[in-house]
Amino acid sequence: MGTLNMLGLAKRIGARFLLTSTSEVYGDPLEHPQKETYWGNVNPIGERSCYDEGKRTAETLAMDYHRGADVEVRIARIFNTYGPRMCLDDGRVVSNFVAQAIRRQPLTVYGDGKQTRSFQYVSDLVNGLVALMDGEHVGPFNLGNPGEFTMLELAEVVKETIDSSATIEFRPNTADDPHKRKPDISKAKELLNWEPKVSLREGLPLMVSDFQNRILNEDEGKAIN
Repeated sequence: MGTLNMLGLAKRIGARFLLTSTSEVYGDPLEHPQKETYWGNVNPIGERSCYDEGKRTAETLAMDYHRGADVEVRIARIFNTYGPRMCLDDGRVVSNFVAQAIRRQPLTVYGDGKQTRSFQYVSDLVNGLVALMDGEHVGPFNLGNPGEFTMLELAEVVKETIDSSATIEFRPNTADDPHKRKPDISKAKELLNWEPKVSLREGLPLMVSDFQNRILNEDEGKAIN
């Protein structure tokens, strides 16, 4: 509904409209890495489907307004992104691992930890979104870092960065969890002249220092109370 309302506003005032879609439109992909031409493999009635299908519907609405009402739209499919100022407990895997390691809690891995994700630092994403909005191409464009890590590899990088003695706790996997996720960014490279610059090992310490400050302040606040 929010997308529909904003598309109506963009139509009325002649604005360019940015839709921040997601790699989740690809579902549990049968193509690897994922190109923008891939239509996806989504369970329409699964536990995750309200998010997956919600974003797919938002893309549909954006393209309908573009074709039917000449609204200038730009569509970005954003892959996992991390960085400072994220919510400490937002449930995303990087913030989970970082917050757990700082609090000296076990790192929670769901399933066998062999599922993969690609992690891009927030400044790379911002640069990609600006390039998309400044350019003349509708998209969709994959905006992500093609560096691919299993959850266990990510946990090891977090341990190296924060606390090498941190332990890993395995839990049952969530429903419809994608097994692999890696963007093919050839289209963004060619048409937007964009590619990510910050590796996970470079970006993670910047996020960790921010999380350490906030968790330390949080703990001090609890001690005062």
